[in-house]
Amino acid sequence: MGRYMSAETRGRYTKPISKSEQSSPRWYGRAILGLLLGGTAVVTLNYLHALPGAVSSWYLIVGLALIFGGFVLATRYK
Repeated sequence: MGRYMSAETRGRYTKPISKSEQSSPRWYGRAILGLLLGGTAVVTLNYLHALPGAVSSWYLIVGLALIFGGFVLATRYK
C-alpha cells in the first residue's frame, strides 16, 4: 500500500450531504416565528391582565418556555 493512502482507504472520508438534506422544511420557519411570537404574546398579555385569572408566574414560565423553544429551533435552522 505504501506510505501515502487516500482518505477513503483510511476511513476518514465523509461523503457530502445532499441538497435536500441541507435545508429545513418549509414549516420550520413558521414554527420558529410561531413560538417566538406566541411566547411574547403570553408574557405581554400576562402583564396587561388580559389572560384568565390573575397575573400568574405560570403564564410567565409558559411564555418564556415558548420563546426558549423558538430559540432552540432557530439555532438548528438551515
